[in-house]
Amino acid sequence: MKSRLFRYLAVLFFLAAATSAYTQILDPVSWSFSKEKTGEHEYDLIFTAGIENKWHLYSQKLPEGGPVPTSFQFGESLYYERIGEVEEITEPEVKFDPSFDMDLTMFSHEAVFKQKIKVLSQEGFTVSGSIEYMCCDDERCLPPTEEEFQFLIPALEAGSEDVSGESREGGGIRESESQLDLGVVATEDQVSLTVSAEPVESENASLWIFFLIAFVAGLAGILTPCVFPMIPMTVSFFMQGSENRGKAILKGLIFGVSIIAIYTAIGVVVSISSAGAELTNSLSTHWIPNLIFFVLFMIFAASFLGMFELVLPSKWVNTSDKQVDKGGYLGAFFMALTLVLVSFSCTGPIVGALLVEASGGLAMKPILGMFGFSLAFALPFTLFAIFPSWLKGLPKSGGWLNSVKVVLGFIVLAFGMKFLSTIDQTYHLELMSREVYLASWLVIFTMLGLYFLGKLKFAHDSDTPHVSVPRLALAIASFTFVLYLLPGLFGATLSRISALIPPHSSQQFDLTMSAGPGGATGTSPMTGGEDELCGIPSHANFLHLPYGLKGYFDYEEGMACAREKNMPVLLDFKGHACSNCKEMEGKVWSDPEIFQRLQNDYIIIALYTDDRTKLPESEWITSSFDGKVKKTLGKKNLDLQISNYSTNTQPFYVLIDTDGNPLAQPRGHNLDIPAFREWLDLGVEKFNTP
Repeated sequence: MKSRLFRYLAVLFFLAAATSAYTQILDPVSWSFSKEKTGEHEYDLIFTAGIENKWHLYSQKLPEGGPVPTSFQFGESLYYERIGEVEEITEPEVKFDPSFDMDLTMFSHEAVFKQKIKVLSQEGFTVSGSIEYMCCDDERCLPPTEEEFQFLIPALEAGSEDVSGESREGGGIRESESQLDLGVVATEDQVSLTVSAEPVESENASLWIFFLIAFVAGLAGILTPCVFPMIPMTVSFFMQGSENRGKAILKGLIFGVSIIAIYTAIGVVVSISSAGAELTNSLSTHWIPNLIFFVLFMIFAASFLGMFELVLPSKWVNTSDKQVDKGGYLGAFFMALTLVLVSFSCTGPIVGALLVEASGGLAMKPILGMFGFSLAFALPFTLFAIFPSWLKGLPKSGGWLNSVKVVLGFIVLAFGMKFLSTIDQTYHLELMSREVYLASWLVIFTMLGLYFLGKLKFAHDSDTPHVSVPRLALAIASFTFVLYLLPGLFGATLSRISALIPPHSSQQFDLTMSAGPGGATGTSPMTGGEDELCGIPSHANFLHLPYGLKGYFDYEEGMACAREKNMPVLLDFKGHACSNCKEMEGKVWSDPEIFQRLQNDYIIIALYTDDRTKLPESEWITSSFDGKVKKTLGKKNLDLQISNYSTNTQPFYVLIDTDGNPLAQPRGHNLDIPAFREWLDLGVEKFNTP
């Protein structure tokens, strides 16, 4: 029950910088290429596939009726000839594949292929071609993918040493100067392929960022009034009767490792109990869990502000404390468990927030978050247990600890508003517009600034005869943030916090709407009003695009208009509760040059995947993916994304022509404005190329 309670908590101040994650394009196979000279006129071309955990790549030889086998295509050339076919150096394994209900030959973790060639020219040349392959895990398969390759073979006069000029990892090409001298340049198709590497890099980066945020959260948990005073009390346990210094150190280490093990175990439970994307979508958008999250955050905020104190049942603490009295190494473990239980009233909201943030991402994220939090939380306790003399350097407990708790209360209060906003956006209640949300933050952070100045006082606060320099600095920071928020009431993008606030499209009073971001204007017939699209879009009475952009919210309607106007299409798979979607619109779409391209060059079809609007029965569809009937707008759009692009992540941007054919590699969450601009230009160029 308690782990379930933890999952029903939400994002705190320490997670404000986190990008939720979790919006990546699946690309579980990364290719790298190398060559080896085996004779005066012979080379081995080596293809290495790195395969992510739980995924598998299929062999070259498969029975009919199964998946697409891995195959290699080489461009025609008079400079070399192939000796035999491509060999599979890695020994494949035969497994039963539930996706195709048959035994198939496949590779896991890594697959190495080799092609031997004979050089027929004295001059340098390039061996180029492509690999077609398909990969699956135990639950899903990605559509067949094509990967291009190039090998630079130097002139024979250059000697027998192999100087490799090519390197491809994760779908991107890096060219050496020798390649450029020979005029080997990446084609537009190759450039677009680099997009597929971004989610993998972003995924790794987001995990590291999340770990660091969890670590900082652990350090903050120590600076609370129900934890910090326990440091000397806990250390005294290790000093009692400790004649053997070595044993004392070992008990201290067991104590610290036990704290990490307890918290990490909670992360493991959350990770194992995750029921996949459907549960995550429900938790993030349904009104019931969001209302529960809001109420819980208000309860925690009231507790932090001194209204009452939250404690776990005393029976739990007493039972654990009795085991501590037994002493020894087992006593060190139960001392750690007692600390975790007693500190719940201060650490519970932080731990719960980390778990809620992590549960919507990768399976490793809850475990990584709890490990990072517990590592920081356990570190000072362990160090002081091993080096008790350091206790003399600790500041004394006092009113500053309660001030930390009160500040956390203001932060929890502010971020609790997020859940009311999610309900409002998903169900189109129009009760909490963007300016109402910002107004609540303006009041909360103004009060926080006044608290730092000593103008507000709560039940357990000590008297503050004067304002210290640190409190003054924090007050200045709080009031500065208030002034930053103020223009948002009138339509400013507030791009730095766009992931944390309602989308710009929910703004009801917007002084910037007529000019667009940065004063950008356009000359497209799309700017003349909804009647100049191709008729009034369905659902436009409650769905809107940011910054006054015009577009559609139904796939068929948007495609019909694109064919009528002969314009390319931008499919925007997004969600009301998608923080990364709001961040992309706030930081990338708000760029004047990006805005002009979106306004003038494309028919935009915004497809909300979490919208709960019930569709008339005539618009219901039966999914070809899972066979279920989709009765809401969000489920219909999500099924379109999964069925056509084998991913359920948002934001997910696709450029297509009027027949639905892709114009460039799809993109996910990436804040690189020049790259997004080039991507849009590439789509227009390909659309206009016969």
